[in-house]
Amino acid sequence: MVYVAECPKNSLSAWEQDLGERYSDHAHSTKCLYNLSAVMALVSILCLCLHTESERNPVPQEGDVRLFGGSVFEGRVEIYHEGYWGTVCDDGWGMAEAQVVCRQLHFPGAKSVVIGKNYGKASGPIWLDDLTCKGTENHLFTCAFTSWGTTDCSHKEDVGVICATTGTNMTISDSTHSLDHSISLSDELGQIFDSGNGCDFLILIQSATGNREEDGTPEMVGTTICTHKIILSQFPLFNASEGITSITVPISQSCQPHFTSFIRYIYTRKVDVTFSSAQCLHWMAYTFGVKQLMEDTGRLFSKILPEDPLFNTQVSLYEYAEETGDLVLQENCIQYLAWNYENLTMSPAWTHLSVNLLGSLLTRSDLVVPDEYFLLQTVESWITEKGNTTSLETQLDLLNRIRFPMIPAETLYDLEYNSSLYSTHKNMYREKILEAFQFNVLLFSNLISNPKFNREDDHFQPRFYTTKPWSTVIIPNQTSSHFQYGGHRGYYQTPTKSLSTPVHNSLIFNRNKVNWEASVFKNQYECSNRGMRCDSLPMARLITYNHLTDQSNITFRNRLLLMCQGKYICHVQDFKANVAYVNGTQVLTYPCPDDQYTYRFVVRPEYV
Repeated sequence: MVYVAECPKNSLSAWEQDLGERYSDHAHSTKCLYNLSAVMALVSILCLCLHTESERNPVPQEGDVRLFGGSVFEGRVEIYHEGYWGTVCDDGWGMAEAQVVCRQLHFPGAKSVVIGKNYGKASGPIWLDDLTCKGTENHLFTCAFTSWGTTDCSHKEDVGVICATTGTNMTISDSTHSLDHSISLSDELGQIFDSGNGCDFLILIQSATGNREEDGTPEMVGTTICTHKIILSQFPLFNASEGITSITVPISQSCQPHFTSFIRYIYTRKVDVTFSSAQCLHWMAYTFGVKQLMEDTGRLFSKILPEDPLFNTQVSLYEYAEETGDLVLQENCIQYLAWNYENLTMSPAWTHLSVNLLGSLLTRSDLVVPDEYFLLQTVESWITEKGNTTSLETQLDLLNRIRFPMIPAETLYDLEYNSSLYSTHKNMYREKILEAFQFNVLLFSNLISNPKFNREDDHFQPRFYTTKPWSTVIIPNQTSSHFQYGGHRGYYQTPTKSLSTPVHNSLIFNRNKVNWEASVFKNQYECSNRGMRCDSLPMARLITYNHLTDQSNITFRNRLLLMCQGKYICHVQDFKANVAYVNGTQVLTYPCPDDQYTYRFVVRPEYV
């Protein structure tokens, strides 16, 4: 079942009735080009037929899906099974799986997969894991998966999706047909705004020039826009209430040229955004509570984040996102900083990071660092640089976010002598070092018998470590080999690297090795020579020939990091059935000119 609401045929919503009454009063007192019936027709079309349970309150059926904790078109994926809503693990998720969810919800398709975002507490079961969809299925539960409720995930790995909201309406069955002529409504409302006919609410925009008048007051320049209360009343922050005929909006001079486009968007839901106008439109949307425009312009900032190697832009945008409460923009900025943390620590912006920003970075499992000890050293360096401006309580809070069990045991042994803050926070260091040693020398069965041990605690999970033995790099076009295909001989390049890692970070597995082969396939010749079919190119593969049946409590959540032009990490992708497709339906998180990638393979063992 899919939840679909219809516009009521015999009654108007309270909002529509209110608009109708207000327009009726206005029509009696003024001469307008549009009569009441015409406006009410427009209002009826404006009725947004969104997916909602409140209209019909249907009983969920087996296999239903919903998006929870976000908006109509975004949220955590949940599926209904045996009378309970449960979540879906993000392992192996790609656009094919997202397409199935969004089409089942009667959206035209999917925009993106959301990994690691907090959509609120999930207390139900994790119903699906290791899901594999072709993208053409009508229901999510018809995709391949192990079995209901079989998972090695925690709720921190619940997957989310963002569905596309434009496209052709779908129908529930052959007996139901949706007619949607609203495509012309946007243009018609735009014409009403452009003409100014019947406008009844003035917006005076004022900007300071930086100069002074003769009497010493700031010199101001401004313009006036005439709008319609009936349209602006959707957004209460315009204060377009009864008895109010105008407002004054102070705005920077650089943003003033974009305000008319912003108001026109209120009418049409359309606007052309450039990098120069993005922050202005974002600020206006924040100021007047136009949430969708604020979120969508916030996503555009991902295009410019890689352009500043000094990291001043990324840090200032994060602070701006905090100020405006834009969670999408915050996540965009902090994700880029987490993936490029090592470069951040060497930039001029490093010592100017706020406590909140550094603390947020330290909580992330997708933090890309050489190893956990490197992370501890950078935090100690930041605290030392700040001196007395950082309280002891704040220092402890930051240091407690270091995952001490992930620090190699030999390094832990010397930490008392090598740490610059050990003497200041001796008790905390001793407690964390003891916890780390216990993790390194005890078997998993002994660990879980301790009531204080929580297997889902982030401190016992690795980040993305890039030093040996956990990582290797492949630079394309550096390895040549012979090929023979169809009677022809020649050269092809199949970059391949081998690496050997312990089964787990714990010291007791130090001599128990897993051998891996990392490869990047760039053409079908290479795939055919390995007896493979590559659905998309280039394709990265990370495989092991070891049999790990004796280690059933350990799983590998490996990742592929794409570094653009050797400068910054532009994308992180998990492996699905040991492969990761770089192009195809996968969209890069941050742009990379000319697709000049370096491929970094990261092995990540975890207790389950």
